[in-house]
Amino acid sequence: MKTEEIKHLFTLFEAAASELEGVECWSARELQALLGYSKWENFEKVIQKAKDACRNVGEEIAYHFPDIRKTIAMPKGAEKEIDDTLLTRYACYLIAQNGDSRKEEIAFAQNYFALQTRRAELIEQRLLENERVKAREKLTITEKQLSGILFQRGIDSQGFSVIRSKGDQALFSLNTQMLKRKMGVPDNRPVADFLPTISIKAKDLASEMTGLNVQNKDLKGQSRIENEHIENNKAVRNMLTQRGIIPENLPPAEDVKKLQRKLDGDDKKMLKSTQKKK
Repeated sequence: MKTEEIKHLFTLFEAAASELEGVECWSARELQALLGYSKWENFEKVIQKAKDACRNVGEEIAYHFPDIRKTIAMPKGAEKEIDDTLLTRYACYLIAQNGDSRKEEIAFAQNYFALQTRRAELIEQRLLENERVKAREKLTITEKQLSGILFQRGIDSQGFSVIRSKGDQALFSLNTQMLKRKMGVPDNRPVADFLPTISIKAKDLASEMTGLNVQNKDLKGQSRIENEHIENNKAVRNMLTQRGIIPENLPPAEDVKKLQRKLDGDDKKMLKSTQKKK
């Protein structure tokens, strides 16, 4: 998400906020539009999931999701009363967490409502951190799926490790140990935990390609599959270098496990802050 888009969404979410009896809140009807839901019926389902999550952690639904009625303008000067729900920041956060994070509005909202200090720069940084954590999770899933595919073709865990290592060497022009030393990665940790987001996604793409081609070409045997993975990593490397991106020269990123703990800690702080205000 571009900085301009983040600032635009930040302005919209800020403008929609109001205060009732000293509590910051948002209208569910207005949030529906901000999160890109065209039908109230569909958004109500997300609200219900958020209420369930609220109940599961011992929070009061009546406090975070009070029902109200509001009047809206109709054609020819008429008015109509409709159902609405006031949402605390925590309620909005739970709604965002139960939405589709592939939508930019949802991804933004997840981070906007999680932060007590509302500044566009902080939200942008948290979005980037979340993107990296999700990219690492996606790579883990892809590699697990690839390992399963290869196991069906007689490749054991040791063989898979060799194939993955040779893929890394093709992508970074350095073997795993050399890359770890260059990046300062501990010997007992996967190098992917310290790669920047674009490198994680590059590894993921190459692994996806290998899994697909192994099945489509019905490849079998260590040598043929190894060559396939090497060529896919070379292809991804070529794409990056043609755009001036040299994977092995990118600076290492923060330990992704430490980053996940920090993001989880922010979420816990938000819940504690919510409980103190009640």
